[in-house]
Amino acid sequence: MKLKQRVVLLAILLIIFIFTKVFLIDNLDTSAANREDQRAFQRMLSGLRVALDPRLEHTLQSPWEIAAQWVVPREVYPEDTPELGAVMHAMTTKKIVKADVGYKGTQLKALLILEGGQKVVFKPKRYARDYIVEGEPYAGYDRHNAEVAAFHLDRILGFRRAPLVVGRFVNLRTEIKPVATEQLLGTFMTVGNNTCFYGKCYYCRETEPACADGDIMEGSVTLWLPDAWPLQKHRHPWGRTYREGKLARWEYDESYCDAVKKTSPYDSGPRLLDIIDTAIFDYLIGNADRHHYESFQDDEGASMLILLDNAKSFGNPALDERSILAPLYQCCIIRVSTWNRLNYLKNGVLKSALKTAMSHDPISPVLSDPHLDALEQRLLSILATVKQCTDQFGPDVVLVEDRMTLSHL
Repeated sequence: MKLKQRVVLLAILLIIFIFTKVFLIDNLDTSAANREDQRAFQRMLSGLRVALDPRLEHTLQSPWEIAAQWVVPREVYPEDTPELGAVMHAMTTKKIVKADVGYKGTQLKALLILEGGQKVVFKPKRYARDYIVEGEPYAGYDRHNAEVAAFHLDRILGFRRAPLVVGRFVNLRTEIKPVATEQLLGTFMTVGNNTCFYGKCYYCRETEPACADGDIMEGSVTLWLPDAWPLQKHRHPWGRTYREGKLARWEYDESYCDAVKKTSPYDSGPRLLDIIDTAIFDYLIGNADRHHYESFQDDEGASMLILLDNAKSFGNPALDERSILAPLYQCCIIRVSTWNRLNYLKNGVLKSALKTAMSHDPISPVLSDPHLDALEQRLLSILATVKQCTDQFGPDVVLVEDRMTLSHL
């Protein structure tokens, strides 16, 4: 064999070796990532059932201090939370030392201060579990049970971006009125034998109060995020106009995602993938009201999109508002870890997991069966949407590897 032929042969062999090595390394990395996703999923399943137990491992700290230390730029609470039950037990049992009207917003809520100085947001029950909210997908009052269910779905999806929520029964006469501010107290009334209040908000009306069953009111309490982590509000790029006959740009421009990708903070970092995760989350719960969202201040796009205010959810199990998924089907990208988690939840696993996660809540059953069944059907729609994307663009374009190491130091 001539020298020139030998050189060419060696070059071909070298190229084959390099490509084989790269292919094997890529496959090993992908396989390792997938195995870690599977292990994380199994850990989530094993820790789903949260018993509300007052005992703390760290007895020198209050439950509020423990929960405050959990918060980091990419998580509200860590994957391993042995004291989650203790924190949630405190949220549902600690004495209310002050009650005030809720923070700014369109819906009725109350701001409560619990023993130890912890703020929580109380949302009262307005509907029975089987009530169907008709009309637009964002119609109706806030649903307190939706906040509880959405928090546990956040755990199941592995996002960990929703503040802690738990159901609570309060006695309006003995627990709220004695510690209420004048502003809140002025909105109390009696309707028949029931104690009611209408609070202060954009849509709050004296003619539309929330009423207890006698003096006992069912509701949800959401843990206020630590003051050390101030929030920054952003307009959602796929927000609705809420004006009849006027469409937002994303509703008629098929290339809208390309424009979003050119603007900060969606041109780099994790924010656009967070938007798509949130679209999946919102589609599952039926929340078409994400007109704004919050992140931590001065984050330059690095912190998570925080899943706050999920109460416009689980209104109508028969309504699948596909437009909620617009960020997914217009951008056609999704985190590999999110894609894996969704696939693990097929075949009834999602419904079973959510029922298990909510089973220890004081207001259980949190959701009616039609809403749980709707989750299963919506999951299949999401998987089908991603498949359409991969068929059109290929999995290498659609499935994005974006795993971030999180620190809880």
